[in-house]
Amino acid sequence: MTEAEENRADVTKAAVTETAVTDTDMAEPADATARPGKTWHIPPRRPALAKPLRAGGAVLAAIGSLLPWATFVLNDGAYPAKATLPYFDAPFALESFRLHVMLLALAALVATFAPIPGRGRVVRALGWGVIAIATVNLLFIAYQGGGLGAVTAGEGVAFGSLVALAGGIVIVVGAYAGGIEQPVHLPTRGINRFVAWAVLLVSFFALLMLIASTLTAGGQGGVTNPYAGAMFLSFLGFAGGGLAALAGAGVTSWISRLSEQHRPFSIVVLLLCAVALPFTNAGTDYWMTVAANIGVYAATAIGLNVVVGLAGLLDIGYVAFLGIGALVAANLSGASAAAVGVQVPFPLVVVIAAIVTGTFGAIVGSPTLRVRGDYLAIVTLAFGEIFVRSAQNDIGGLTNGSNAIPGIPAISMFGTGFNESINVLGRKLPAGVLYYFLVVLLVALVMAMFANLKYSRIGRAWIAIREDEDVAKAMGIRTGRAKILAFMVGATTAGIAGTVFAHKLSTVSYESFRFLESVTLLAAVILGGMGTIPGAVLGASVLFVLPEKLREFSEYRLLIFGLALVLIMRFRPQGLLPDRHRRAELAGEDLEGRKLDEHPAMAAHLPGVASPPKEAGP
Repeated sequence: MTEAEENRADVTKAAVTETAVTDTDMAEPADATARPGKTWHIPPRRPALAKPLRAGGAVLAAIGSLLPWATFVLNDGAYPAKATLPYFDAPFALESFRLHVMLLALAALVATFAPIPGRGRVVRALGWGVIAIATVNLLFIAYQGGGLGAVTAGEGVAFGSLVALAGGIVIVVGAYAGGIEQPVHLPTRGINRFVAWAVLLVSFFALLMLIASTLTAGGQGGVTNPYAGAMFLSFLGFAGGGLAALAGAGVTSWISRLSEQHRPFSIVVLLLCAVALPFTNAGTDYWMTVAANIGVYAATAIGLNVVVGLAGLLDIGYVAFLGIGALVAANLSGASAAAVGVQVPFPLVVVIAAIVTGTFGAIVGSPTLRVRGDYLAIVTLAFGEIFVRSAQNDIGGLTNGSNAIPGIPAISMFGTGFNESINVLGRKLPAGVLYYFLVVLLVALVMAMFANLKYSRIGRAWIAIREDEDVAKAMGIRTGRAKILAFMVGATTAGIAGTVFAHKLSTVSYESFRFLESVTLLAAVILGGMGTIPGAVLGASVLFVLPEKLREFSEYRLLIFGLALVLIMRFRPQGLLPDRHRRAELAGEDLEGRKLDEHPAMAAHLPGVASPPKEAGP
């Protein structure tokens, strides 16, 4: 039986029974948690055309990768990947975005004929990856070249972007024609421990390489590399299409469940992977500085996640706690401009900053006994502005006003400054790598704290307050004390991160702690997924890497960045890595991405998710 006949049989069965249909391309899950069958997310529309469209689109995209993409040399020089027509003398010498299009096209061709689970989802993801790469480069070449003449025929054939774009569209149309399956649930039961460890090792190593490649994709932008932004966005399209295809086949959720089953091993390997980043191609002075800054903001975002994600308290002046911690470290660093003329050892500075910021957190949190919601947000906004104005005017004589506090010495240990390069295993690591290692340790400790708090008694109390404070109070939870404690924990975390921030930048100024920084941190928490540890880290990484990589777009940089955030929030309101409660509430899905309205037993136990109505009897 052909695939078209199988799909027609599935559609007929769905029309007769009005229930789930079984896809013969997918093996039945073996573990007890999986469903006995799989339903269509989008039923097949033209099953007879599915395979020809998918294969034809893949071939078209592959042909597009073998064609030149730019008709003439642009003002900033020849377009990368040997894609400019006058220099196009080796069609099969694929590199950069042309290689990415070819890889996605070949993967789509294999997925069209191979019996893989979630075929429709896989092919659709690969098609969207091709569309993303083709669209980014088409628009960039057309803009830099003064119009569509830069991407169409000149003295020869130079419309590779248009052919690739058409191929990607045909692939996606073919995916919908054959139907989009419900998310795949691959079994994890019965897998040998050592096999699971090997799978996790390979997966985490691939993740490390993906992070390093993402940071260095397109190179460092500037006058000598004017196309870095376009190459970075092209790589994001390639990586996004590949990851979405793996998710469509159920691979990513399978690895996630394996990681949960072997949590201690996974934590150790992930920590080693983080430490190994300087040994990859991202191990340069520039990227170690960026990575260290991301780590500081990630730790701060995790602290904010306690306040917003767990307790549900809207804090839009949170960056002030980061500033307080930084000012404490600056004044106790022995800097010439510091108001306190003593130099305290860094470990003791961390303790002092934690106590001071925790105290301020309790002060700011005390109004939560009386106000909530929007009124609490106004209180926190006022606190943030009070801090900025006080620092700007040097009230108290501790901030040095608009002159800031420069010359903060680097942290040193065993005679080695953290801003110096070091030799490890015969390899010279870039300057500032010790700050990166310190930040990795800080983030690991903060993540451990958050994980233990979330599943502790106080963590469950915070979640209850977030869901309904009145009900939580009626159940005997001391909501006032719990909310103040949430502010204290979040403020303490930000204060500790602030001490590292001060020594890393060697200058502390009120300009670094304005309202926009609080909004950025809040956006990082919401974007990554409120209430989750990886979500806060991923959100902070996205919000601080994207602007850095999009500097080549000058005045359009923030516009593109804002548009990306709007699209993510529109199509992924629960965040990039949500917890199960947020995913069920905002997306109506379980952990595997399956709709809850097709799981009556599950939907009946989840708040805000209505069970499907029962049919009346005869």
